[in-house]
Amino acid sequence: MRSHWGKGESIAAYLFLAPFLTVYGLFMIYPIIKGITISLNDWQFGVEPTFVGLDNYLTMIQDSYFWEALWNTIYFVLISTPALIILGLMMALIVNSRLKGTTFLRSAFFLPFILSISVMASVWVFIFQPYTGLLNTILHNIGISQEIFWLNDENLGWVSILIATVWWTVGFNMILFLAGLQEISQEYYEAAKIDGAGPVRSFFAITLPCLKNVILLIVVLQTINSFKLFGQPYLMTGGGPGSSTRPLVQYIYEKAFVEQQIGVASSMSYVLFVITILFAFIQFKFFQGKKN
Repeated sequence: MRSHWGKGESIAAYLFLAPFLTVYGLFMIYPIIKGITISLNDWQFGVEPTFVGLDNYLTMIQDSYFWEALWNTIYFVLISTPALIILGLMMALIVNSRLKGTTFLRSAFFLPFILSISVMASVWVFIFQPYTGLLNTILHNIGISQEIFWLNDENLGWVSILIATVWWTVGFNMILFLAGLQEISQEYYEAAKIDGAGPVRSFFAITLPCLKNVILLIVVLQTINSFKLFGQPYLMTGGGPGSSTRPLVQYIYEKAFVEQQIGVASSMSYVLFVITILFAFIQFKFFQGKKN
């Protein structure tokens, strides 16, 4: 009787899971398998695909623009992830202080995150415009007469993209940090105060260790999001000047939909996927090692 009911419950469970598994398989598993198939074929719109094996991957390896776009993406990950984590934590500490006006600050810090990427990019293109842009106008008013071309300089282009990205997305990290801070018992801080620990000592001895899991989550999410960089450089700098700010996702888009080399673009996508997973795996190992 017990085995009969167990079998019946298993069938019922699979029936309840069937709608989710169907949608998941259709929109997640099938595209992954189809993408691998495309990466092994010479695939163009309106042309019968031809199996070429690993030729697309060899073409990708020999493409100097691929390596440049990959480095641009990794460079953005390296400069954006620490900035977004540190600023997000600082903002969360300010909001969590419960001082007068923190409710307004919490809303002000988070509001940019709800904007669409096109609106955000339009705002910052206006700010960074030469001659008539808001930032250059402010610099002129304080005595800096030299015209700065923020979006047309290789180094300043990345600075502009970083500033816009931080302003746009740091509010989400702040909310995650704030949730973690509110889970820390105040008894820890009271005990530390009795032992003579100051705010700095309490921060490094209590706050950071208690936030370790939140930091890991934010680091992994932020790394994945930074590897998917596309909209900011595409809308703000167009990947220029030249291709100095073109990330890999933009290059994949150009390969697929401009040059119609869909097989090569698919192979690049899977390389980016593997690199992203590798970065996330290293981060998990690093934080687990710290925990032990």
